[in-house]
Amino acid sequence: MTSLPSLYISHGSPMTALQPGLTGQRLVELAALLPKPRAIVMASAHWLSRKPQVGGAAMPETIHDFRGFPAELYALRYPAPGAPDLAVKVAELLARADLSATIDPSRGLDHGAWVPLRLLYPDADIPVVPITIQPELGPAHQYAVGRALASLRDEGILVIGSGSITHNLHDFGAAYSEQRLAPYVQPFIEWIEQRLAVGDIDALLDYRRQAPGAERAHPTDEHLLPLFVALGAAGPNAHAQRIDAGIDLGFLAMDIYRFN
Repeated sequence: MTSLPSLYISHGSPMTALQPGLTGQRLVELAALLPKPRAIVMASAHWLSRKPQVGGAAMPETIHDFRGFPAELYALRYPAPGAPDLAVKVAELLARADLSATIDPSRGLDHGAWVPLRLLYPDADIPVVPITIQPELGPAHQYAVGRALASLRDEGILVIGSGSITHNLHDFGAAYSEQRLAPYVQPFIEWIEQRLAVGDIDALLDYRRQAPGAERAHPTDEHLLPLFVALGAAGPNAHAQRIDAGIDLGFLAMDIYRFN
């Protein structure tokens, strides 16, 4: 079986589900290039915990974890099956790496998972196992989580991190737009791309001190941390391919990364 890449997807607003724009186009193009995975392990910026957790539901519910959006968005469902046996295996792989994990038998798919998956695999016929992010433990911990899961790629399992390359919701109302970008966005995008291109893992793990505009690009870590899961799962010497999906609202960079 051909080893699959790992992916990092910027999922943007929940409205991406109704207005997919360039992100939807890029995900459709990406899905056409990939072998169909046997299952998906998904680390979303919207499921957070102090210690690793793994979703073990047989039929994960679609979680509408947002307020104030159009009624049609709440009517959407992503009825992909779960994979309880795979959830057990994921927990075992994490335990072998001294990353003790528990299984949540009822966890569904939050919008960080189902919004991009609905665009990537709209038939919802691929089992999905969600895993948590630990924002208090930082990038190096999430990289270790990814490293622990790297062997899954050789079994036809796609490891995805879902967040956003830049994510500062304080900039809503700041009148940024496609014509007037937040000043930190492009320098941060370019720094991430350059560090990934040369495989500078140490700098990436220390991004909060080294990346330009890091504090504004990410007032809190959780939307960049899934990148490190995907990067770790790609294994050493991985090649990073940036897929430009635009910048929403002038401050949400929608980059997608494919790691081979």
